[in-house]
Amino acid sequence: MAHRGVERAADLAAAGVRRVMAQTTWAKVADDVGHRCDLAMGGVPVTAARARVARFSTPYLHDGKTPITRCADVVKYSALRQIDRAGVRVIVNPGGTNDQYARANLHHATVVRYPDNNTIFEQLLEGRADLMITDASETRWQARQHPQLCAVHPDQPFTHEEKAYLLPRGEDGFRRFVDQWLADVREDGTHARAARSWLG
Repeated sequence: MAHRGVERAADLAAAGVRRVMAQTTWAKVADDVGHRCDLAMGGVPVTAARARVARFSTPYLHDGKTPITRCADVVKYSALRQIDRAGVRVIVNPGGTNDQYARANLHHATVVRYPDNNTIFEQLLEGRADLMITDASETRWQARQHPQLCAVHPDQPFTHEEKAYLLPRGEDGFRRFVDQWLADVREDGTHARAARSWLG
């Protein structure tokens, strides 16, 4: 979730790190860390595949995959068996954990791969897809931004995962700095206040 990553990057920059933004994709983020950028922030799920090529900070959020859909359709898509049916269109951003979840769990629904994270939720609003399965934290945020969309049971997601920041391998000093900064903002309440402003 780029919007939150930008805010957290500003906070980290205030702690003494120079902020220069770099664009990447979910498919390339682990490879880009250490080459095109030194840190990936903003909703990066911890996965074994990413950990093979990069390092994670201390996790800062427990999360999981859950649906978001138009509010009128929440009851229709509360269970995976309701979603994985012929005629149901599930939109995903390719290359990341949402795409991986769809590949592993959706065998009958139509999976619509849509590459633009900035406009993907407008596709739901415009009826080009029926729902998206994404991180519960993202569904809460997007429901606040788009009142016509509703998160489906974000407190009881289909999966459980952790979010962390992604750093290059071999940068142990920088990783320790980021971990200490995370500990500080959690201890002084900065992290909790930011989470309330994002998620309510």
